[in-house]
Order: sequence, then structure tokens, then C-alpha cells
Amino acid sequence: MPGAIRKSRKQGATRINTQLIKTHPPYTHTHTHTLLKYGGAICMGGNNGIPPVPPPLPPSTPPTSTASSPVPKPTGSRTLRLHWRELQSLNPLPQVSRFGTQTIWAGLEPVQLDTNRLEYLFETKTSSKARVSVLGVKRSNIITIALSSLPPPHLLPPAVYSMDCSVLDREDVQKLQALVPSEEELRLIKEAKARTPHAPLAPAELCLLTLGGVQHLSSRLQLWAFTMDYDTLEREIAEPLFHLKLAMEQLAANQTFRCILATVLAIGNFLNGCKARGFDLSYLAKLSQVRDTRNRQPLLRHVCLLLLQLYPQCSDLHSDITAVTQASRYDYSQVQANLCQLECHCRASWEQLRLLERDGGGNERGVTGAEGSVRQNLPRFLKECEERLKILRAVHRRVMNRYSTSQSFRTEISHRTLNFSLPHSDFSLEYRATRNAILQQREREKGEDRPGSPASEARSETPVAQAGAMLYFTSGDGGLGKYNPIPLSGESRADHTGAGAEDAGTFV
Repeated sequence: MPGAIRKSRKQGATRINTQLIKTHPPYTHTHTHTLLKYGGAICMGGNNGIPPVPPPLPPSTPPTSTASSPVPKPTGSRTLRLHWRELQSLNPLPQVSRFGTQTIWAGLEPVQLDTNRLEYLFETKTSSKARVSVLGVKRSNIITIALSSLPPPHLLPPAVYSMDCSVLDREDVQKLQALVPSEEELRLIKEAKARTPHAPLAPAELCLLTLGGVQHLSSRLQLWAFTMDYDTLEREIAEPLFHLKLAMEQLAANQTFRCILATVLAIGNFLNGCKARGFDLSYLAKLSQVRDTRNRQPLLRHVCLLLLQLYPQCSDLHSDITAVTQASRYDYSQVQANLCQLECHCRASWEQLRLLERDGGGNERGVTGAEGSVRQNLPRFLKECEERLKILRAVHRRVMNRYSTSQSFRTEISHRTLNFSLPHSDFSLEYRATRNAILQQREREKGEDRPGSPASEARSETPVAQAGAMLYFTSGDGGLGKYNPIPLSGESRADHTGAGAEDAGTFV
């Protein structure tokens, strides 16, 4: 009987273990041993031969592919990290589909990696040695910003020696001129380098030390910049002189300008009650400020009306003296200063060239071929600059002499000014604007006077008030007269033949 009981207990434990293994696959050997242990205990302490429900088993992790398992990193080494979004768990799909019940990650095959090579390729480098830095923060930042747009420092000395424009352009040369190291900076860098010979220099200090090895660096850069800037500096002097010469010729030959002067002179003589032979041309700019006492119209408008009546062939003046407008944009005292400065630069360039030829050494003798074309042609270039400056100086002297003569021709009182074109240019603009406004007003009036126009019909239905145009004509003594016509109203002309008739139409 006891043997039968023990046999029954073993069979019950075997059935429980088999059922649990089928329900929760897969289990390891340890899990099976645990189930056998609990199964035996349950059967031994059963209730009337019925085994109780076994306690819950430890939760099992879902199966994962070995391809997604992290590769252990060797201790003591650090590698670059991939900043991705990690999937901590792989949940099954909510429903069965044509893709299966698992995600794509669950079915990946394991990949064998060469971890040593990956560690070598992606190892995080330890912090390098501290770099030697002796410059101030502001100076260091300026040099670092300039280096970002310059070639590497080791390419700068050969380019400076040969003046190779294919390596450095005008802006680069200007940046290098701002980076020329001082004697104090070079001394500090060399002392710091001597104290720590194995420590690398910071980029700013390395650049200054490299540039400091170029003999006469500042002179070379100034000479190189002069060769690049000469054409532009010469053009800044020649163009204003050309426009000034052409402006004087246009003013002297322009008939509209002469008619304007004659008209203004006649009006001024009449208003002032004198017989002046001329006036200072600077007064032309004030014509728009003087207004009549009747309609408050500027005197310039009356001048335009007279010119349209007496000289209909005259132009708007501004279109005929374009060179005057161009010349008014320049300050000719500054032009003269630029010419003197350019001559000084040319003389300084000769001195710098002699210095380089005397102390050039092996670096100068090594400049050959196409790269040294600018450097080798410097003597010929400076000689050509001298000849061109002589011509430019002669042109400047002749134009200024002609300008003085033209001032005497126009009888200008302010002979010392070099900006005569500015008031003439402003006056021509005002004259053209006033003249165009008068012509546009006449065009509108012609359109209103056409038969059948709404304005013409409106005027025919309303009584005519006092109307009359101010008529200008030349008086007998050569001056200008203004005639106020008799009002064209309902009154008869006979009403004005009595007392006060002399006031009906009089000269003013």
C-alpha cells in the first residue's frame, strides 16, 4: 500500500510538470527542477489526493534576437555613442497579419562583429595636451576668425614671398595686414614655446609665429597691396577730373543756361531798379525761395514762364548738362589729397622694394616661374606708375587752371570753391521740375478746353469771374514789364475809361 501511494504521487507530479511545460514554453533545466520540487511537495501535502494550484512562477522575458543584444565593451575604453531612440522591449503585433505576429527586429539574424576594430575606429580620444596660449582673448579671437577664411598657415609664407594672387586675393592681403605680429607678441610666443617645447601652440599663436618668420612682412604686404590698388586709386582721381572738364564745357556751350542768366538778370535789374552787368551764379539756387506778393508763386516759376514764351526752343537744362550732375558728386579737395597720397605711396613702394632687394636673401632668389611674376615685375611696374602719375599730375593741374578760367568767364565771386557743380546741378533739377509742371498744367488745360469735355461745358454754364493771364513782354528799355489786363467780367470796358482807368491796365 505505501508503495502504491508513492507511485501515485510520482505520476501526479509528472503530469503537472508536463502540463506546465506545455503551457509556458520554453523553460530551462533550472525551471524544470523547480517544478519537480514544487510538484512533489504539492502531492505530498495534498487535500484528499487532489493537488492544489501551484504558486506563480517567476516572470519570463520574451524571446529576443541575439542580433539586438548589446556587444559588451571592454572595460577602460570609451567609444562614440549613437544617439538614437532605443527600443527597450519588442511587443507583439496587436493582430495576426501577413507580416506575422512579431516585428521586424524579432526575426533578425545575429551578426558577428569585429569589436576590436570598431573599438579602434570609434574610440573616444582622450583630451589632448593643453595648448600654449599667450595672447589676449580679443586678439586671439580676431586671428581665429581671420584664419577661417585664409589658407593654412604653412601656405602663407610662400604666397607672400612670391606675391601669388592665385593663393591670396586683395581681401586676404588686407586680413594679413591686420595679423602682422608685433615684436612683443613674437617674444612671448617664443618664450612660452621654450618653456614647454613638447606642448603644441594654439592656432592663433602658431599663425603669428609662422608669419613672424617672413622677413619684412609688413613691407611686403604694403607693396603687394599697392600693386593691387593702384588702378582703383588712379581711377578715383581721373574720373572726377574728366567729369569736371566736361561739365565746364557743357555749361559754357549751353544756350538754355545763357537764356536763363539773361532772363534772371533782366528781372533783377527791373526789380532792383539798377543796370547790373551780371550777378553771382550762386543766387540761382535762391530763385525758388523768392515769391511774388500776389499769388505767392516762386520767382523760378515766372522765369520758366518767360523762357517758354520768349525762348520756346530752350530745353529743360538738366538733360544737357549731365556731366555737371556727375561732377557734383565729388569733393575735389579730396581728389587733390588723394593724388598727393598716391604719389607718397609710390615713393614708399620704391623704398620698400629696395629694402627687399637688399635683405631678400635666399627666399627672394628662390622666387621663379609664374608664381613670382608679380614679384619679378615690381621694378617695371613702379616705373610705369611713376610715368602715369606724372601724366595724372599734369592733367590735374590743367583742369584746375581751366576751372579757374571758367570761374572768371562766369564772373563767379567765390573763386576758391571746388564744388561749383553742386549748386548748378541742384538748380537744373529744380528748373526741370518747374518747367515740366507748367507743361503738364498746359496739357491738362488743353484737354479741358476741347469742345464737349465736361470741364468745358461746366465753364459755359457758369458766369466767368475775373480772369486774365499775366502777360510778359519786353519793355522798350530792354527790361521786362508785367501787364495786368482789364478784367473780363460783365462790366463794360467803358466803365474803366474814367477815373482809375490808368489802374486798369498798367505796368508794374
